[in-house]
Amino acid sequence: MRTLLLALTLATPLAAQQIETDLELVLLADASGSIDADELLFQRQSYAAAITDPAVVSAIENTLYGSIAVTYVEWAQNQATVVDWTIIADMDSATRFAAALIGPPRQASGRNAIGSALLYGMDQIEGNDINGFRRVIDFSGDTMGNSYGPPITVARDQVVAAGITINALPILRDGRASAMGLPQLYQDNIIGGPNAFVMPAGEGPEFTDAVRRKLILEIAGTTPQTDYAAVLLSD
Repeated sequence: MRTLLLALTLATPLAAQQIETDLELVLLADASGSIDADELLFQRQSYAAAITDPAVVSAIENTLYGSIAVTYVEWAQNQATVVDWTIIADMDSATRFAAALIGPPRQASGRNAIGSALLYGMDQIEGNDINGFRRVIDFSGDTMGNSYGPPITVARDQVVAAGITINALPILRDGRASAMGLPQLYQDNIIGGPNAFVMPAGEGPEFTDAVRRKLILEIAGTTPQTDYAAVLLSD
């Protein structure tokens, strides 16, 4: 029965049916005004590379259900779903998700609305037809700005009260965010729920690697072994 169910749902938008899986994961990526078109594409490419990394696929295959459900959302002043909920259970389904991620045009833009983005991620989880053993929002951004919508901590508390964990990936751009203490701000104001953690990411290859490592931890339901994940997993 499990094999038949997965065959019907792998890497395709999910129909109106109750799907059981190990993890419901919202990838909530920054598309605000500080992210230009090239950076937006690089972020998508990084998530595509991470989701198809053999270590990530192996982590998925070794979960209790042997699958996870993933959606990719970009946030700014508004929020936009780039790839709808998809069941990933093997390399083929991961590859199809990655391919779907690259093509769509930018739909989120403007200033920052982190509180609204967190609530949008919660709504995606609460409104789907998936029964995940765990539920996680994977938030990334290069700012603590919140020009629109509810306060960040109010939104965070509402999400956590719904039984959803929020992890955060602060993007350290040219050292500026690090100097402002962005990882600590994300620690204090954004993350929450069981096993929540912050993993800072640099730019370029460092960002791609941080996304990969973060996904492995989220899929396994574990936390980094060091503060802010300076050193996480051996290759």
